[in-house]
Amino acid sequence: MAQNKLAVAVIHGMGSQGGDPQDINGISFSKELYRLLSRELGAEFMGRVGWREIFWADILQERQEDFVDDNLAGKGARWMKVRRFVMHNLADAASYRRTPQDQNDQIYTLIHARVHRTIERLEQITDGQTPLLILAHSLGGHIMSNYIYDMTQGTPEQPANSDFQRFRTMAGFVTFGCNIPVFSFSYDPSDIQPIQFPGTSIPDAKRLRPWWLNMNDKDDALGMPLAGTSSGYQVLEDSGQLDDRWIDSGGALTFWNPASHNGYWTDRHFYEPVAAMMRKAMQIGPI
Repeated sequence: MAQNKLAVAVIHGMGSQGGDPQDINGISFSKELYRLLSRELGAEFMGRVGWREIFWADILQERQEDFVDDNLAGKGARWMKVRRFVMHNLADAASYRRTPQDQNDQIYTLIHARVHRTIERLEQITDGQTPLLILAHSLGGHIMSNYIYDMTQGTPEQPANSDFQRFRTMAGFVTFGCNIPVFSFSYDPSDIQPIQFPGTSIPDAKRLRPWWLNMNDKDDALGMPLAGTSSGYQVLEDSGQLDDRWIDSGGALTFWNPASHNGYWTDRHFYEPVAAMMRKAMQIGPI
Protein backbone atom coordinates (compact mmCIF):
# COMPACT_ATOMS: atom_id res chain seq x y z
CA MET A 1 0.00 0.00 0.00
CA ALA A 2 1.31 3.43 -0.92
CA GLN A 3 2.27 5.65 2.01
CA ASN A 4 0.18 8.70 2.80
CA LYS A 5 1.49 12.02 1.53
CA LEU A 6 1.05 15.66 2.45
CA ALA A 7 1.42 18.87 0.42
CA VAL A 8 2.58 22.04 2.23
CA ALA A 9 2.57 25.53 0.70
CA VAL A 10 4.43 28.24 2.66
CA ILE A 11 3.99 31.94 1.90
CA HIS A 12 6.00 34.83 3.31
CA GLY A 13 4.71 38.18 4.51
CA MET A 14 5.77 41.80 4.10
CA GLY A 15 9.34 42.84 3.43
CA SER A 16 12.29 41.77 1.33
CA GLN A 17 13.14 38.07 1.27
CA GLY A 18 16.15 35.99 0.35
CA GLY A 19 16.17 33.38 -2.37
CA ASP A 20 15.59 33.10 -6.08
CA PRO A 21 11.93 33.55 -7.12
CA GLN A 22 12.61 31.59 -10.30
CA ASP A 23 13.67 28.50 -8.33
CA ILE A 24 10.26 26.96 -7.77
CA ASN A 25 11.80 23.95 -6.02
CA GLY A 26 14.10 25.90 -3.70
CA ILE A 27 13.69 26.52 0.02
CA SER A 28 14.77 29.99 1.13
CA PHE A 29 12.75 32.01 3.65
CA SER A 30 11.28 28.84 5.25
CA LYS A 31 14.61 26.96 5.42
CA GLU A 32 14.98 27.04 9.20
CA LEU A 33 11.34 26.09 9.78
CA TYR A 34 11.76 23.13 7.42
CA ARG A 35 14.91 22.06 9.27
CA LEU A 36 13.24 22.21 12.67
CA LEU A 37 10.16 20.36 11.46
CA SER A 38 12.42 17.70 9.96
CA ARG A 39 14.05 17.27 13.36
CA GLU A 40 10.64 17.15 15.07
CA LEU A 41 8.92 14.80 12.61
CA GLY A 42 11.81 12.73 11.28
CA ALA A 43 13.30 12.15 7.86
CA GLU A 44 10.86 9.39 6.92
CA PHE A 45 7.86 11.61 7.57
CA MET A 46 9.33 14.61 5.74
CA GLY A 47 10.21 12.35 2.82
CA ARG A 48 6.47 12.06 2.20
CA VAL A 49 5.90 15.84 2.37
CA GLY A 50 5.86 18.00 -0.74
CA TRP A 51 7.07 21.40 0.56
CA ARG A 52 7.05 24.43 -1.72
CA GLU A 53 7.33 28.19 -1.15
CA ILE A 54 5.16 30.95 -2.56
CA PHE A 55 7.71 33.71 -3.24
CA TRP A 56 6.35 37.10 -4.29
CA ALA A 57 8.56 39.82 -2.71
CA ASP A 58 10.48 40.47 -5.92
CA ILE A 59 7.33 41.67 -7.70
CA LEU A 60 7.60 44.94 -5.77
CA GLN A 61 11.13 44.92 -4.39
CA GLU A 62 13.04 46.31 -7.40
CA ARG A 63 10.73 49.32 -7.78
CA GLN A 64 10.88 49.96 -4.04
CA GLU A 65 14.68 49.87 -4.02
CA ASP A 66 14.90 52.17 -7.02
CA PHE A 67 12.66 54.72 -5.32
CA VAL A 68 14.67 54.61 -2.09
CA ASP A 69 17.99 54.93 -3.91
CA ASP A 70 16.92 57.68 -6.34
CA ASN A 71 14.59 59.78 -4.20
CA LEU A 72 15.70 59.26 -0.62
CA ALA A 73 19.28 58.03 -0.21
CA GLY A 74 20.36 59.90 -3.32
CA LYS A 75 18.87 63.17 -2.06
CA GLY A 76 20.23 63.21 1.46
CA ALA A 77 17.35 61.70 3.44
CA ARG A 78 18.22 60.39 6.90
CA TRP A 79 17.00 57.39 8.92
CA MET A 80 17.50 55.19 5.90
CA LYS A 81 17.06 51.89 7.75
CA VAL A 82 13.68 53.05 8.97
CA ARG A 83 12.73 54.33 5.53
CA ARG A 84 13.69 51.03 3.92
CA PHE A 85 11.60 49.19 6.52
CA VAL A 86 8.61 51.38 5.72
CA MET A 87 9.08 50.97 1.99
CA HIS A 88 9.49 47.19 2.05
CA ASN A 89 6.69 46.56 4.54
CA LEU A 90 3.99 49.21 4.38
CA ALA A 91 4.28 49.56 0.62
CA ASP A 92 3.70 45.82 0.19
CA ALA A 93 0.45 46.03 2.13
CA ALA A 94 -0.66 49.19 0.31
CA SER A 95 0.08 47.75 -3.13
CA TYR A 96 -1.77 44.48 -2.69
CA ARG A 97 -5.47 45.24 -3.01
CA ARG A 98 -8.47 44.55 -5.16
CA THR A 99 -11.11 47.21 -5.71
CA PRO A 100 -14.45 46.86 -7.48
CA GLN A 101 -13.78 50.06 -9.43
CA ASP A 102 -10.41 48.95 -10.80
CA GLN A 103 -10.26 45.73 -12.77
CA ASN A 104 -6.57 46.25 -13.45
CA ASP A 105 -5.20 45.47 -10.00
CA GLN A 106 -1.87 44.39 -11.39
CA ILE A 107 -0.06 43.53 -8.16
CA TYR A 108 -3.01 41.51 -6.87
CA THR A 109 -3.02 39.53 -10.11
CA LEU A 110 0.75 39.02 -10.23
CA ILE A 111 0.93 37.79 -6.63
CA HIS A 112 -1.98 35.43 -7.17
CA ALA A 113 -0.19 34.04 -10.23
CA ARG A 114 2.69 33.05 -7.92
CA VAL A 115 0.22 31.30 -5.61
CA HIS A 116 -1.23 29.41 -8.57
CA ARG A 117 2.22 28.40 -9.79
CA THR A 118 3.12 26.87 -6.43
CA ILE A 119 -0.19 25.07 -5.92
CA GLU A 120 0.07 23.66 -9.45
CA ARG A 121 3.63 22.48 -8.74
CA LEU A 122 2.57 20.85 -5.46
CA GLU A 123 -0.09 18.90 -7.31
CA GLN A 124 2.53 17.69 -9.79
CA ILE A 125 4.92 16.39 -7.13
CA THR A 126 2.25 14.81 -4.93
CA ASP A 127 -1.03 14.18 -6.74
CA GLY A 128 -4.55 15.49 -6.86
CA GLN A 129 -5.65 13.28 -3.96
CA THR A 130 -3.18 14.67 -1.41
CA PRO A 131 -4.24 16.76 1.62
CA LEU A 132 -2.93 20.32 1.44
CA LEU A 133 -1.73 22.45 4.36
CA ILE A 134 -1.12 26.21 4.03
CA LEU A 135 1.39 28.05 6.27
CA ALA A 136 1.04 31.82 5.89
CA HIS A 137 3.08 34.51 7.63
CA SER A 138 1.87 38.09 8.12
CA LEU A 139 0.48 39.61 4.91
CA GLY A 140 0.72 36.13 3.39
CA GLY A 141 -2.33 35.17 5.46
CA HIS A 142 -4.36 37.96 3.87
CA ILE A 143 -3.14 36.95 0.41
CA MET A 144 -4.08 33.30 0.90
CA SER A 145 -7.44 34.19 2.42
CA ASN A 146 -8.23 36.33 -0.64
CA TYR A 147 -6.98 33.67 -3.04
CA ILE A 148 -9.05 30.92 -1.45
CA TYR A 149 -12.09 33.20 -1.22
CA ASP A 150 -11.85 34.07 -4.92
CA MET A 151 -11.42 30.41 -5.80
CA THR A 152 -14.40 29.20 -3.78
CA GLN A 153 -16.61 32.07 -4.96
CA GLY A 154 -15.88 31.32 -8.61
CA THR A 155 -14.01 34.58 -9.30
CA PRO A 156 -10.36 33.44 -9.43
CA GLU A 157 -7.63 35.47 -11.08
CA GLN A 158 -5.98 32.21 -12.12
CA PRO A 159 -7.42 29.07 -13.76
CA ALA A 160 -8.12 26.06 -11.57
CA ASN A 161 -8.13 22.74 -13.38
CA SER A 162 -8.60 20.28 -10.54
CA ASP A 163 -10.04 19.81 -7.07
CA PHE A 164 -6.53 20.22 -5.64
CA GLN A 165 -6.13 23.61 -7.32
CA ARG A 166 -9.59 24.61 -6.11
CA PHE A 167 -8.45 23.82 -2.53
CA ARG A 168 -11.05 21.07 -2.17
CA THR A 169 -8.34 18.86 -0.66
CA MET A 170 -7.12 21.56 1.75
CA ALA A 171 -6.87 20.07 5.23
CA GLY A 172 -5.71 23.08 7.22
CA PHE A 173 -4.67 26.72 7.27
CA VAL A 174 -2.04 28.11 9.67
CA THR A 175 -1.63 31.88 9.89
CA PHE A 176 1.01 33.51 12.10
CA GLY A 177 1.80 37.17 12.67
CA CYS A 178 -1.57 37.59 10.97
CA ASN A 179 -2.88 41.06 10.14
CA ILE A 180 -6.09 40.27 8.26
CA PRO A 181 -8.13 42.55 10.59
CA VAL A 182 -6.14 45.59 9.40
CA PHE A 183 -7.70 45.23 5.95
CA SER A 184 -11.28 44.97 7.20
CA PHE A 185 -12.06 48.54 8.25
CA SER A 186 -12.99 49.82 4.80
CA TYR A 187 -16.01 47.47 4.85
CA ASP A 188 -19.21 47.43 6.83
CA PRO A 189 -18.85 44.79 9.57
CA SER A 190 -21.86 42.92 8.21
CA ASP A 191 -20.07 42.53 4.86
CA ILE A 192 -16.89 40.99 6.31
CA GLN A 193 -17.06 37.25 5.73
CA PRO A 194 -14.21 34.80 6.38
CA ILE A 195 -13.39 31.98 4.04
CA GLN A 196 -15.33 28.83 4.76
CA PHE A 197 -13.60 25.48 4.90
CA PRO A 198 -12.77 24.77 1.26
CA GLY A 199 -11.72 21.12 1.69
CA THR A 200 -15.06 19.72 0.62
CA SER A 201 -13.46 16.60 -0.91
CA ILE A 202 -12.27 15.49 2.54
CA PRO A 203 -14.84 13.24 4.26
CA ASP A 204 -16.38 14.94 7.28
CA ALA A 205 -15.08 12.26 9.65
CA LYS A 206 -11.48 13.00 8.58
CA ARG A 207 -11.58 16.82 8.74
CA LEU A 208 -9.27 18.64 11.12
CA ARG A 209 -10.93 20.53 13.96
CA PRO A 210 -9.91 23.28 14.12
CA TRP A 211 -8.89 23.55 10.48
CA TRP A 212 -7.71 27.17 10.90
CA LEU A 213 -4.98 27.80 13.48
CA ASN A 214 -4.07 31.47 13.96
CA MET A 215 -0.97 31.96 16.13
CA ASN A 216 0.32 35.35 17.26
CA ASP A 217 2.68 36.73 19.85
CA LYS A 218 1.15 39.27 22.27
CA ASP A 219 4.15 41.54 21.66
CA ASP A 220 3.85 41.33 17.88
CA ALA A 221 2.13 44.56 16.81
CA LEU A 222 1.31 43.00 13.44
CA GLY A 223 -0.12 39.78 14.84
CA MET A 224 -3.83 39.83 15.66
CA PRO A 225 -6.64 37.45 16.63
CA LEU A 226 -9.35 36.98 14.03
CA ALA A 227 -12.55 36.23 15.94
CA GLY A 228 -13.27 39.89 16.70
CA THR A 229 -13.02 40.94 13.06
CA SER A 230 -16.70 40.24 12.36
CA SER A 231 -19.56 38.03 13.43
CA GLY A 232 -18.59 35.58 10.68
CA TYR A 233 -15.14 35.08 12.19
CA GLN A 234 -16.71 34.76 15.63
CA VAL A 235 -18.92 31.96 14.34
CA LEU A 236 -15.83 30.14 13.07
CA GLU A 237 -14.26 30.32 16.53
CA ASP A 238 -17.44 29.44 18.42
CA SER A 239 -17.95 26.38 16.22
CA GLY A 240 -14.39 25.13 16.83
CA GLN A 241 -13.22 25.70 13.26
CA LEU A 242 -10.88 28.60 14.16
CA ASP A 243 -8.36 28.60 17.01
CA ASP A 244 -6.96 32.04 17.88
CA ARG A 245 -3.90 31.24 19.95
CA TRP A 246 -1.41 33.49 21.73
CA ILE A 247 2.16 32.16 21.82
CA ASP A 248 5.64 33.46 22.61
CA SER A 249 7.93 33.70 19.59
CA GLY A 250 11.48 34.79 19.05
CA GLY A 251 14.70 34.61 21.06
CA ALA A 252 15.84 36.39 24.19
CA LEU A 253 16.21 39.71 22.37
CA THR A 254 12.91 39.58 20.47
CA PHE A 255 10.19 37.56 22.24
CA TRP A 256 9.19 40.52 24.45
CA ASN A 257 8.95 43.22 21.77
CA PRO A 258 7.56 43.89 18.25
CA ALA A 259 10.58 42.16 16.67
CA SER A 260 8.80 38.93 17.62
CA HIS A 261 6.95 39.31 14.29
CA ASN A 262 9.86 37.57 12.57
CA GLY A 263 10.55 35.10 15.35
CA TYR A 264 7.92 32.47 14.58
CA TRP A 265 9.98 30.58 12.00
CA THR A 266 12.41 29.14 14.56
CA ASP A 267 10.39 29.09 17.78
CA ARG A 268 9.18 25.80 19.25
CA HIS A 269 5.95 27.43 20.44
CA PHE A 270 5.16 27.78 16.73
CA TYR A 271 6.72 24.78 15.01
CA GLU A 272 5.53 22.20 17.54
CA PRO A 273 1.81 22.97 16.92
CA VAL A 274 2.56 23.03 13.17
CA ALA A 275 4.18 19.61 13.46
CA ALA A 276 1.11 18.30 15.30
CA MET A 277 -1.16 19.64 12.57
CA MET A 278 1.03 18.06 9.88
CA ARG A 279 0.78 14.68 11.63
CA LYS A 280 -3.01 14.91 11.70
CA ALA A 281 -3.20 16.03 8.08
CA MET A 282 -0.95 13.18 6.98
CA GLN A 283 -3.34 10.70 8.59
CA ILE A 284 -6.17 11.84 6.31
CA GLY A 285 -4.58 9.81 3.55
CA PRO A 286 -5.53 9.86 -0.15
CA ILE A 287 -8.82 11.69 -0.71
